[in-house]
Amino acid sequence: MPAKPRSPLPAPAGDRRRRRPRRSVRRAGAVLWAVLLVLAPAALSGCSALGAERSGIVVTTNILGDVVRNVVGDQAEVTVLMGPNADPHSFGVSARQAAELQDAELVVYNGLGLEEGVLRNVEAAEESGAPALAVAEGVDPIDFSGGDTAGEPDPHFWTDPVRVERAAGLIAGEVAESVDGVDAEAVRANAEDYRRRVDRLHARAEERFAAIPPERRKLVTDHHVFGYLAQRYGFEVVGAVIPSGTTLASPSSSDLKSLADAVREAGVPAVFADASEPDRLARVMAEEAGVDVEVVPLHSESLTAEGGGAATYLQMARSNTDDIADALSG
Repeated sequence: MPAKPRSPLPAPAGDRRRRRPRRSVRRAGAVLWAVLLVLAPAALSGCSALGAERSGIVVTTNILGDVVRNVVGDQAEVTVLMGPNADPHSFGVSARQAAELQDAELVVYNGLGLEEGVLRNVEAAEESGAPALAVAEGVDPIDFSGGDTAGEPDPHFWTDPVRVERAAGLIAGEVAESVDGVDAEAVRANAEDYRRRVDRLHARAEERFAAIPPERRKLVTDHHVFGYLAQRYGFEVVGAVIPSGTTLASPSSSDLKSLADAVREAGVPAVFADASEPDRLARVMAEEAGVDVEVVPLHSESLTAEGGGAATYLQMARSNTDDIADALSG
């Protein structure tokens, strides 16, 4: 009886493992090409994946943050980097805040050198594709009139309410153009409402300052921060304890003596110091002057926390107006 033909033996396990990967590679390659074909049009069009992930508005200073929130309303998320009582000249961002700047749909910053420790992060955000608005550059800035920074652009525009009104309009226009999904008409309406409130603040300041005798309309501050207010309302800036537009500078003993002489000669009744900073130098200068000079705290570069007297821009400007008028009216 002839032998039955033998069935072929199954391939060894090792051979099966060698053949299956070749089929898997072919399938993986097909999937990879499919993914590349889907992604290629976006890459070729220049659209960044990061760009699609941008969201929200990031603002550097808390003063501008308050203005932006009033203009934007509920149309977009607003993140403010500087907390209450922050010094914008010395403030530095955390790693998380740097990432928020990079991912922002719009960056709003003061500009003109105010945010000395944040500017490189703003520039990096711009380089990555984030639109950025330097507000101070668009409100007809003036130059410092004295001290080490004389002739350089003065960034402290918010001490003039009229320029804050202009800033609200600039912000509304940039938000409408750069932030997806906002109702542009609602943003512009918010800006107009806020401008009316700031205009009432300006009218009140004119009324209060008009009661100050001309010979007493003289300002001495801890650093050169009220140039815009002086120009708007007709004050003379006698000098500053720190003869600079930044708090990062330091006065020499001769600087303090020169200012003390000027204060004594001008008959200045008060020196105004930032409420969030130590006023020791201002008091030293007042003692050097040898006259009865009051040191009055103002909220010059930062808002306060709730309950601190200057939690909003309108509160801050109203408080400063009253304190200046009360100190100089006689």
